[in-house]
Amino acid sequence: MTTIDKSNLFLAVIETNKGIIYKVANLYCKDTEDRKDLVQEIVLKLWKSFDSYNEQFKHSTWIYRIALNAAISFYRKEKLRKEINSPFSESLFSLPDFEDHKQMEQSTLFLNQFISELKELDKALMLLYLEEKSHKEMAEIIGLTETNIATKIGRIKTSLKQKFSQVEK
Repeated sequence: MTTIDKSNLFLAVIETNKGIIYKVANLYCKDTEDRKDLVQEIVLKLWKSFDSYNEQFKHSTWIYRIALNAAISFYRKEKLRKEINSPFSESLFSLPDFEDHKQMEQSTLFLNQFISELKELDKALMLLYLEEKSHKEMAEIIGLTETNIATKIGRIKTSLKQKFSQVEK
């Protein structure tokens, strides 16, 4: 395959699946500039691994796996960088961003908040769960067994239910 053919195929795959990249970036980054950086990081990692893409998997599975791994790495680096650069809490200096949330239902706001408080792997699982991925697809993307996926999702759902019940009181 020529370089031009490879580039065109890669761009087509990215265009078809760009929603996955943006969902992952939105889940892991609240700041617009961080989201842009993460999207670039994901696309770069996808490009670097494009030659080793295994065609037994769907493009979406491959993209989820790389995007989630890139997002978790990015999140950890950003968290460390922010802790080093600012010993103060971010919330001390920033106002809540309500522009995007004005139209959302209250329950969706709480769900997003609760998901954002989860550990990195649990966030990834909830994203895939909300995307209605099967346990088999999740296992391929995350690299865990289907049984482990089912157990973790059950625990996460129980935890989220408890958080919602505390809010309703």
